[in-house]
Order: sequence, then structure tokens, then C-alpha cells
Amino acid sequence: MSLPRIAVDAMGGDEGVRVMIEGAALARRRHDRFKFLLVGDEQRIKAALDNHPGLSGASEILHCDDVVGGDERPTQALRRARTTSMGLAIDAVKRGAAGAAVSSGNTGALMAMSKLALRTMPGIDRPALAALLPTLGDNDVIMLDLGANSESDVRNLVQFAIMGAAYSRIATGRAAPRVRLLNIGTEEIKGTDELQEAAALLRGAEGLSLQFDGFIEADKINRGDVDVVVTDGFSGNIALKAIEGAARFVTDLLRAAFTSSLRSKIGFLVSRPATELLRHHLDPNNHNGAVFLGLNGVVVKSHGSANALGVANAVAVAARLLEDRLIDRIAADLEELSHRQVSGGRPPEAA
Repeated sequence: MSLPRIAVDAMGGDEGVRVMIEGAALARRRHDRFKFLLVGDEQRIKAALDNHPGLSGASEILHCDDVVGGDERPTQALRRARTTSMGLAIDAVKRGAAGAAVSSGNTGALMAMSKLALRTMPGIDRPALAALLPTLGDNDVIMLDLGANSESDVRNLVQFAIMGAAYSRIATGRAAPRVRLLNIGTEEIKGTDELQEAAALLRGAEGLSLQFDGFIEADKINRGDVDVVVTDGFSGNIALKAIEGAARFVTDLLRAAFTSSLRSKIGFLVSRPATELLRHHLDPNNHNGAVFLGLNGVVVKSHGSANALGVANAVAVAARLLEDRLIDRIAADLEELSHRQVSGGRPPEAA
């Protein structure tokens, strides 16, 4: 069974067409049900496709030679949404010409264009950026928001929890994902008024397919004891970059240690299987593909520096969310919330 086509912004990312086409080709080799709409400069795309006949036969090209710059302001990019590869990939989802869009381009522009073209789902005030992060456990953890909203109120946090849990049920297979709110401590008295109220609402909610476990501190995010971590975009972006920085620090420290002397180099050869496992676990390409949750369509953000493997993983994320009907799952949970009372009354304006 083939899935709806996936629109790929072939011009986005640090290396543009070559890596995006290589990534799509790798995804196609792994899953031959994938079909693609490749958006970008037709001549450059065709040249890249010469090396990937399997992808060529499963793709259509939508020509466009205008690209959103990596440092371009979202407001400037919005004015050119109808002429850029990013904007046309999103428009393909809006028109039904593709089921999902994948781009490695400017995150702010992608968010702005996606929100304007696809609009937020009924019952969702703001979309959130969610990503899978590695853990020490058997499951990856989903974290949101990672930067789409610098400020989030009580209602937003509750909606993020519902969206994150729906995504987690697809990613982990858990019927009731474990959800926690990011806080400065795990005690119930800790945190802002917004966090306290959101926690009270989630504790009292019944009938939702999630298990609310209270608060979590940033140093426990990757332990494997939680499936969804919910926060505002400001705190989430800082936490994500701190995690990524710590991972780079560890790998750089090991590299320096293993090359500092002949004895260290011998030690590296002995411990190479373990260090390779660590490198694989920390490689962001193996967890590439952040999702804008809460839109009337699937949009996946690939890291700008992603290699072909990373792009292929982002495409696979888009395909899986289409296959498992993420938007329908979120809609069903929002409808369930709107029909149930919670302790202390309904969520503000949520019903």
C-alpha cells in the first residue's frame, strides 16, 4: 500500500539539493511505498536523480528556483510563500497534492508559513514543535514545545500534553504515555502559577489516553522514565540546546582523551565498540525530524545540517505520522477533553 505523497523542500538545508535527494532516495529504498513531490530547481533535481533511478520513478518535480534564506526573517519569507520551495511544499499539503511536507530550511519561516497555510486544528490555540530525544531506557522521549512559542499559558500546556501523548502513542506504542511538565523541581509546590494550574488540570482529567506523572527536572529528561516532556518554547529550546551541547562536549572530550597519547590510542582501539555505540546514540541524525503539532497537516522539520541518513529519518517520521493518522488521534483526544469535567471545573475555555 502506498502512502500519500510526501512533499520535500529540495532546496532547504545547509547542502540543499544533493543531500535532500540522497535522503529521499534512502527513505525510498527502505520503504518502497513512499512517493514524493520534489520541490525546487528542476534542472538540479533531475541531475541529482540521475544517481537514484528508484527515487526518480516514484517522484514528481514541482519547479521552483526561489529559496528561503537561512537567516531570513519569517515576516520576509511569508511574503514569498507562493514562490519559494518551502512555501510550495507546504501549499501542496494544503491543496491535498501531498500528505506531508519535509524541509531542512529556516525553522521560523517554516513555522510561519505552515501556520498561515494550514491553520491550527479546532481546539488548538498554538502549534508546538516536538522532537524525539534519545534516553537510557527502551523508549525515546518526546519533548515539546521546542521553540514555536516563547510563552505558553495554562491552556497551551494542557494542549501540548494532549498532542505530545498522541504522538508518543505512535512512536512508543504505549496506550497511555507517561507525561510530565518540565519544572525546577518535582515537588508539587514548585513552579509558576501556570505550571501549577496545568498540573492540576492534567491530574484531574479523566478519559484521556495519557498518564500524568507530575513534574520533571531537566537533568532527568533522558533517563527513560518518561515518554512526553511538556514545557513552553523558551524553556524547551534552552533545554534542548543544553542537551545537544552536553552530547557534543562528551564526544569531543572522548576524542581529545583518546588522541592524547599512544596509550590512549591503544585504549581507544580496545574500547572502540563501546565508543561507536555511544557515537551512534548521540548522533542527531538518528533522531532527526521535529514535528509541528496542532496544524491541519503534517509538517516535519529536518535539521539544517542533517546528512542523507538524517533526511531519510525525517521522511520516515512524516510517513509514520500519516500512516498512523496523528491528526485524527489528536482530534479525538481534544473531543474527549471537551466532553469531560476536570477537578475544579473545565480547562479554561477548552470545552
